[in-house]
Amino acid sequence: MWRDLARVCAEFGLPFVQPAVFPQNTILAARVALVAFAEGWGEDFARAVYAAEFGEGRDIGLPESIAGVLTALGKDAAAAMSRAQSDDNKLALRRNTEEAQALGMFGAPSFVTADGELFWGNDRLEAALDWAKR
Repeated sequence: MWRDLARVCAEFGLPFVQPAVFPQNTILAARVALVAFAEGWGEDFARAVYAAEFGEGRDIGLPESIAGVLTALGKDAAAAMSRAQSDDNKLALRRNTEEAQALGMFGAPSFVTADGELFWGNDRLEAALDWAKR
């Protein structure tokens, strides 16, 4: 897996650092992502958190790592993390997770077409789009 990630990153000209800790606890990052997407900056957050983990080798399971990502994005880290830890947001993530499990998703990225066909992996995006056009 690590070698494959290194090849993919090299192909796209992205830095790659294998994190010292893996897997990492991503629950806070996922909760913040829900807030970020609801507020319109989710794509920036997702790219930044992946870059922190796999481009810089940072442990995104640590609140200070997530706070650093948020600060670098110009966000109020304390406020965003507070919203992320709200009971409503926790419930929303739980529901999203249950929906993903019901669809058979097991990793990122996963794509499910309207007819329920599951595609897994960044290299399967085009196949998923082609299938969805049928």
